[in-house]
Amino acid sequence: MVVGIASSALFDLTESDEVFRTKGEEAYRKYQEERLDDQLASGVAFPFIRRLLSLNDLGDESDPLVEVIILSRNDPDAGRRVMRSCADYCLPITRAIFTQGESPYKYMSALNMSLFLSANDTDVREAVKAGLPAGRVLRSSFVDDDNDPGLRIAFDFDGVLADDTAEQVYRIEGVDGFRRFESTNLMTPHDPGPLRDFLANINKIQRREEERRLAVPGYRIRVRVSIITARDAPAHERAVASLKSWGVAANDAFFMGGIEKRAIVEVLRPHIFFDDQEVHVQGTAASTPSVHVPFGVINNA
Repeated sequence: MVVGIASSALFDLTESDEVFRTKGEEAYRKYQEERLDDQLASGVAFPFIRRLLSLNDLGDESDPLVEVIILSRNDPDAGRRVMRSCADYCLPITRAIFTQGESPYKYMSALNMSLFLSANDTDVREAVKAGLPAGRVLRSSFVDDDNDPGLRIAFDFDGVLADDTAEQVYRIEGVDGFRRFESTNLMTPHDPGPLRDFLANINKIQRREEERRLAVPGYRIRVRVSIITARDAPAHERAVASLKSWGVAANDAFFMGGIEKRAIVEVLRPHIFFDDQEVHVQGTAASTPSVHVPFGVINNA
C-alpha cells in the first residue's frame, strides 16, 4: 500500500507558510535554509502516518507492507528540511516528489497510491475531481499518546467508502424517500466511493495481523477500523451488504441516525477520521485528526 502525504499534512508548517504568504518565495527559501537542521513540529496526520509505517514489522524488510511518499509543492531545496525532519523522527520515508508551486497529485496514479493527504484544499479537490482518493486534513489540537501502539481508523460510509447515490436520493426525496430507496435496493451493492480501495488495503494488513496473532502467543492486534454513519435502520442493511459484497470489513459500525458524530468520535479517539461533509469534520477536528473528502453532490453544490 502506497500513501502520499503533503508536508503540510505531516508537519506543522504554520510559521513557514506565514513567511511565504507575507514575505514571498525568496524569503521563504531563506527562512528554510537558515533552519535546515531545525526539526519541524509534527502535524495533524503525523500520528496516523507514524503508526501506519510501524506496521511494516509484520512483513519483510525488503518488501514493506506500507510505503509513504512525500508529495510537496516545495522546490527540492526547500524540501530538504522536510526530509531531514522525517529522518529526525525516524520515519522510514525515503521517496519524495517536490514540484515547485505545482500540484503534485497528478503523480498518484503513476505511483499506485491508495490515498493522498494534504492541507491544501485546491490540490485535494482537483485530485478527487480526477477520480483519485484524496482528503484534506483540518487543523486539530489532538494530543497523541506515545504509549498507545494502536492504529484506529474511522470512516463515514456514504461519499467516502460508497458513492453518493444515497445522498442524491436524500436531497431530492428526503429521509422517507431515502429509506424506501435503500430498502428497495437492499440486494444491490453500492458503487465504491473514493476510499473503498484504501479500506481494502487496510484489511490486508489486518489479515496479516491475525496471522501474527495466531503464530505468536500474546501478540496484541493494533489496527481497528470503524464506520460512523448517519444511517440508521433499515438503511443500515444495505451498507453492511455492500461491505460484504466488496470483500471488505470493519470492526465497529455506528449507525447514528442523525446524532452528532462528534459524540462517538470523542469516545472512540481514532487517529484519523474521514468524512465527506465538512460540517462533520469541523465538529470532530478539535479532538481528532479529521479529513474532509470533497466527493459527490454535497461538495459540488
